[in-house]
Amino acid sequence: MRSTSNPAFRNLPTGGGYGSYAGFGQPQDAAGYQQGPPLTSERPMTIDDVVTKTAITLGVVAVGAVATYLTGAFVLAIPAAIVGLVLALIIIFKRSPSPALVIAYAAAEGIFLGGISGIIGGALDRVTGPGTGIAVIGQAIIGTLGVFAGMLVVYKTGAVRVTPKFTKWITGAIIGVGVLMLFNLIASFFMDGGFGLRTGGPIAIIFSLVCIGLAAFSFLIDFDAADQAIRAGVPSKYAWQVAFGLTVTLVWLYTEILRLLSYFNSD
Repeated sequence: MRSTSNPAFRNLPTGGGYGSYAGFGQPQDAAGYQQGPPLTSERPMTIDDVVTKTAITLGVVAVGAVATYLTGAFVLAIPAAIVGLVLALIIIFKRSPSPALVIAYAAAEGIFLGGISGIIGGALDRVTGPGTGIAVIGQAIIGTLGVFAGMLVVYKTGAVRVTPKFTKWITGAIIGVGVLMLFNLIASFFMDGGFGLRTGGPIAIIFSLVCIGLAAFSFLIDFDAADQAIRAGVPSKYAWQVAFGLTVTLVWLYTEILRLLSYFNSD
């Protein structure tokens, strides 16, 4: 399996005994039937497993976001972001998938998204008048789903090939963006706005566009990693790992689109 820019997919099994699910790695007789028992008795992962687990995970995110937004508990955004980060690190470094941890992560991210959406939406309402905030939030949701669907079509049609070189470029760019975010945060403690990556100016707009582009291309790598896992016949429990990885990218994409739209509607 190729490397991926999304660390969540690094825990997917790469070969070994799992090839027996798809008919690989097992001796065959003249008729093409496999000989001997399978190397493992666990059911192989299918596309239905991925779709179902991803739907459940995103459903939890949506419920958490809506509940937080409607109750006005926006103060929970930062604590939820910290909890989500901790859970994400545990999931990434845990050797085997944990549905409970993935669901807990989804709940934390839902609370974070609901809180940050409420904060940004409220700020827009105060600046440009009531109704702007919810409109921007709706546009961000539609935009996120549109990018996800669009990149899925791009992947399925093979319009962009996911090669090792492509993966390395995207991974390097994401690491670079992450380093810039960290330095911008540190700089903001000493000067107003830091390096201007989140102030709403031209630099902030360009930075958000770059982040949106990287998140979109990350979907191609995520789809490819999931596709290879299915082809290799990894156990069905790893569908939770795929769902987690896709959720991480979706959360990042939504927050960047929301930020970008807020810049354009804050004047």
